[in-house]
Amino acid sequence: MKNRIFPLIFLVSVIAGFLVFPARSGSEAQKPAVTPDQTFDLKIEFNVRVKMRDGVELSADLYRPDAEGKFPVILSRTPYTKTGALKSGRYWAEHGYVFVAMDVRGRGDSDGVFVPYRNDGRDGYDAIEWCAAQPWSTGKVGTTGGSYLGRIQWLTAVLQPPHLVTMAAMVTPSDPFVEWPTGTHLPMDISWFHLTSGHLSQNMDAVDWTKIQKHLPLYTMDEAMGRPVPAWKEDLDHPQLDAYWEPMRYQNKYDRVKVPVLHISGWYDDEQIGTPLNYIGMTTRGPEDVRNKQKIMMGPWPHAINSTSKLGEVDFGPSGTIDLNGYLKRWFDYWLKGQDSGIMSDPPVRIFVMGENKWTDEKEWPIARTSWTKYYIHSRGRANSLFGDGVLSPDLPGAEPTDGYACDPEHPVPFVTEPSFAQIGSADDYRSVERRDDVLVYTSEPLPEDLTVCGPIKVQLYGSSTAKDTDFMGLLLDVWPDGFAQRLIDGMVRARYRDGMEMSSLIEPGKIYAYTIDLWNTCQTFKKGHRIRLQIASSAFPKYDRNAQTGEDLARATKLQISNQKICHDKAHPSHVVLPIVPPKKS
Repeated sequence: MKNRIFPLIFLVSVIAGFLVFPARSGSEAQKPAVTPDQTFDLKIEFNVRVKMRDGVELSADLYRPDAEGKFPVILSRTPYTKTGALKSGRYWAEHGYVFVAMDVRGRGDSDGVFVPYRNDGRDGYDAIEWCAAQPWSTGKVGTTGGSYLGRIQWLTAVLQPPHLVTMAAMVTPSDPFVEWPTGTHLPMDISWFHLTSGHLSQNMDAVDWTKIQKHLPLYTMDEAMGRPVPAWKEDLDHPQLDAYWEPMRYQNKYDRVKVPVLHISGWYDDEQIGTPLNYIGMTTRGPEDVRNKQKIMMGPWPHAINSTSKLGEVDFGPSGTIDLNGYLKRWFDYWLKGQDSGIMSDPPVRIFVMGENKWTDEKEWPIARTSWTKYYIHSRGRANSLFGDGVLSPDLPGAEPTDGYACDPEHPVPFVTEPSFAQIGSADDYRSVERRDDVLVYTSEPLPEDLTVCGPIKVQLYGSSTAKDTDFMGLLLDVWPDGFAQRLIDGMVRARYRDGMEMSSLIEPGKIYAYTIDLWNTCQTFKKGHRIRLQIASSAFPKYDRNAQTGEDLARATKLQISNQKICHDKAHPSHVVLPIVPPKKS
C-alpha cells in the first residue's frame, strides 16, 4: 500500500506530478526520443500573480529556460501546494518548456476559498489563456498532473480554452458516484478534507483516523475530527446524482474535449476506473478528429504511479517502473513542439500484464480478441469462509441450495488498508479476511495452464436480504499454490442504487433481486497451478461506509441493523463473474 512504503508528502508529490523519476535502462515501456533536443539552464520566478475573471489572484511559480525566445508551456495546477515542483520544473525547463506550477484557488499562496472542484474548470481556462498570452510563450499550452490534478484538467477541457493543445491526465478520478456508488463519501475521504483545509496542508498525524472512520453519523464526521468542513456536509445532502453534482462532471461531456489526451494509471490505483473509462469515452464519443489521438498506459502501480515495482509481497520485476518523464516528454514534444518523437507511431494501448510481468501493446481497449467467459459460483449451501465448499467454474449451475450469512454492520468485513486516503488497498493477502463466516468464498480448480484475464470485470449476483437496504461486495483474487490470496480488484453495489445513482429505491425484504457489481479492471496472468477466486460479502470497511440497513438516510443514520443475506446460484439464478480471457497474440 502506498503509505506503507512511502511518506504521505512523497505520495502527494507523486500524484501532483511534481517528482522526476530516473530513467531505467532497458525498460520495455519506454522508447527513446527520435530527435535529441537542446538543453537549457533554469530560471525561476516565484509567486507570480495570475488574475482570474472574477478578480481573484492565483499564485504560480514559473520554471523557464534561461534563454531568449518563446517556449511551449506545461501547466500543472495543484491543491497540494506548488512547493514541491522544483525537480519537475527543472526537468521541463532544461528541455525547452516553461513549466507553470500553480496553487488552485484557496490553497497555498493563492487567494480565495478552496471548495473542491467547484472553481477549477473556469480557473483552469483562465490560467491556460494567461500562459498563452505571455511574451515567453509560443501560445501552445499542455496540462499535466495526477489525481485531483488529473480531474481538473478534464473540467477545464470541457470548457474548450482556445490555447489548450493537449493533456497528460494521470490516475484521474471519475465523476461523482462512479468510484463510490454509495450516495455517501468514502469514510477514508475525511482525511483528504482535513489535509486540504485552509491554505496550508494540515498535520495528518494529529488525528486518530481509525477511530474517526467508525464515527456515526457520517454527517458529523468532520466535527468529530475537530475540523468542520462545509463541503463535507453539502455533498452528503445530495446522495443522488442531481443538478448539484453537474459542475463536477465531465464523463458525460467527452464530445466537448477537443484535444489529444495521454491517459495513465495503474491496476492498483484506487481511482483506476476513471482512466480506462476516459480512454473508451474519448475514442468512441470524443470529437471525431481526436478519437485516434488518444493513448493509454496502465502499469502495475498504486495511486502513486511509477513509484515502485513491488506492492506488499508481490514483485513485478525490473520493468515495473519506467522512465515516465521520458514518455511524457515524447508526448509533449510531438504536440507542443511539433517534433516527430515517434509517440504517435506507437500502438495506442500500452499495458503491463501482471503475473507475466511484462509490457504489451494493443490496438484497442478492451482488447478485441477477448473471450468474455462466465465463471459461475457453486456450493452445497456452505460457501462460508475459506473452509467452505464454494466452487468457481465455467459449468452452469443446476439445482443448488443458496448460501447464507448474517451481515452485522457493527462488525463489518474488513478491507485491508492503512487508514489514510493516500492509498486504499493493494496486492494484499486476504486469507485472514476469508476465515470469516460472513464472507463467501468460491475458488476454481488449479489451472492446467496459464490464463490471462485482462479487461473490465463484472459480477452478476442474485440475492435477497431481510433488510430494506444492504450492500453486496465482490472481490477477485489470484490464489497462489502456497495459499497466498492476492487481491486483484473489487467493487460493490448498494441495493437502493441498484438501478443507478439517479434514483433511490429500497428493496422488499426476502425478495430476490439481480445485482450487477462492477469490479473495474485488471490485467493478470493466472499462472499454471494458481486458482481463481471470487469473494462475496456485504461490507468492506473502511473502504466503503457501513450500510445501516434500516432504509434511513445513510449519512445521518446512527442505528445499525443486522440482516440475513441469501445468495442464489441455481439454474434460474446463475450468479457468475464475467472474466475477460485474452488469448496470446497470433504470430
